[in-house]
Order: sequence, then structure tokens, then C-alpha cells
Amino acid sequence: MEMLEVGDQFPDIELSIAGAGTISLPKDFEGSWGYIAFYRGGW
Repeated sequence: MEMLEVGDQFPDIELSIAGAGTISLPKDFEGSWGYIAFYRGGW
């Protein structure tokens, strides 16, 4: 996947949430702002 540039549409992604459930991006943030932090975990 190429790096997003200014004005690009965020691709549809479904992520598993720690603890349970999933989140669909960008659909679950439609109409509002959101911040996503990715943590790679301990090595």
C-alpha cells in the first residue's frame, strides 16, 4: 500500500480491538473526528 497524501481517502480497514470487538475505519468515525494509536506491543 502506498503512503497516503493530502486529500487521499482513507482506505477501508477492519481492526480487532484489544479485549473484544472490531472497529471499521473510516466508517465508524463518519461525521466526527477520531485519533487512532497503534501499539506494536512488547518485543
